[in-house]
Amino acid sequence: MSPPFHSSILRKWELKLNKNMIYILLIIVVGILVFFLKNRITSNPDEVKAKIASGAMVVDVRTVGEYQSGHYPGALNIPVDQVAKRVSEFGEKDKPIIVYCASGGRSGSAKSYLESIGYTNITNAGGLNDMPR
Repeated sequence: MSPPFHSSILRKWELKLNKNMIYILLIIVVGILVFFLKNRITSNPDEVKAKIASGAMVVDVRTVGEYQSGHYPGALNIPVDQVAKRVSEFGEKDKPIIVYCASGGRSGSAKSYLESIGYTNITNAGGLNDMPR
């Protein structure tokens, strides 16, 4: 005896739904990978040290509280959620700028934003602990 008509339609629909869910999950995973690869730390400590010695601007994009609890000497604090509002403080678009945060994620976001509006010499140094001593 074959299953009722509505049962076979339901099974086909479930199969399509499962396939679509797999495609959606795959798109999400790829998106996350692209985000992390795009925002990865883009420097090494020697490169950062050389740029700072040459006069690069150093910007801490952590919160004010994080900055006040300790920061890189001479770093300007522009929290990542204020970067767009305070973009004039970054100066010329070809000026070397080092951004850092606690781990590299927020500084990666700041770097991506600044590059999207035309800044050409931004370095994501990662976290405060990655900064040269």
